[in-house]
Amino acid sequence: MTKFSHSKHPSPTSKERIAEILKDPGFGTNFTDHTTVIDWSESEGWHNARVEAYGPIILDPAASVLHYAQEIFEGLKAYKHADGGIYTFRPFANAERMRKSARRLALPELDEQAFVESLEELVAADADWVPTGEGEALYLRPFMFATESFLGVRPSKEVTYRVIASPAGNYFGGELKPVRIWVSRDYVRAAPGGMGDAKTGGNYAGSLVAQQQATEHGCQQVLFLDPLHENAIEELGGMNVFLVTNDGRLLTPALTGTILEGVTRSSVIQLAKDRGLEVEERRITLDEWDRGVSDGTITEVFACGTAAVVTPIGELVDGDKVIASTGTGEITQSIREELLGIQTGTVEDRHNWLHKLG
Repeated sequence: MTKFSHSKHPSPTSKERIAEILKDPGFGTNFTDHTTVIDWSESEGWHNARVEAYGPIILDPAASVLHYAQEIFEGLKAYKHADGGIYTFRPFANAERMRKSARRLALPELDEQAFVESLEELVAADADWVPTGEGEALYLRPFMFATESFLGVRPSKEVTYRVIASPAGNYFGGELKPVRIWVSRDYVRAAPGGMGDAKTGGNYAGSLVAQQQATEHGCQQVLFLDPLHENAIEELGGMNVFLVTNDGRLLTPALTGTILEGVTRSSVIQLAKDRGLEVEERRITLDEWDRGVSDGTITEVFACGTAAVVTPIGELVDGDKVIASTGTGEITQSIREELLGIQTGTVEDRHNWLHKLG
């Protein structure tokens, strides 16, 4: 058990203003009153766990994170259930993934129990911020970054871990609609031996120019390929990809070190197996996707991630060519409904994935 000290916000947001924000929470634009913080140093290890007022972070201009991008993060959602409790989904899986990311970025590993307790402490302080609308949640963002002031290229000897929270609506807005995806031919997300399987900001920074291209072509997301293996599909800018076949199989790219191991991804795989679907984790080329849609072998395509949960892919735009799917299919809809139902407490949690935060 980690001992957290508490410091209340001197001028917390009024209940009226919180209610106004929760009417249309958006995504990642409004933040709760508090943050949890744990410091680390080479000499003291993890120490000074606390809950304090949300506000600007004071950093030395020579702080390592600003020069060498030694930083990792996670993302979870907290839902208010009918029993009045606030629950999150598989937080220990996120904690383990953060430890894995920390090892790759030469950052200190935070104990899984301390990770979960940091979420509990923040939710206890800001429980009024959890929205209750359909598909809405309190998005939790744990992150860790190097704070030592120096310009030498080595792991930082000082690090800070924080959690902030933001009320969140539907990631793509409004009713569920198939999204349009742009195929990136100019950029790759990650390379063998790189940081593709770590959740670090540099991976997302590198995807932004491709995302700009996607937006320019009327697409909501970008699909990255592996040009070393016949343009095998990798993942979207922030989501994993699944294809459903007409003979009851679920296909998804194998985790070869260049793809982030999504918590939602592993949950989808389990729910698919529960339905009797055969799950294949392997290399899938863009040509196989194209042929499968054309001949009816592939009947549904969807993406998944913490923010958007499960989202159908309607069109894949590869330059002048458009690969169109059938929209929101039966398997996509079924898995999405069960996953959201488990998270929101309306469907039985058969795998004990939920954890009560408050």
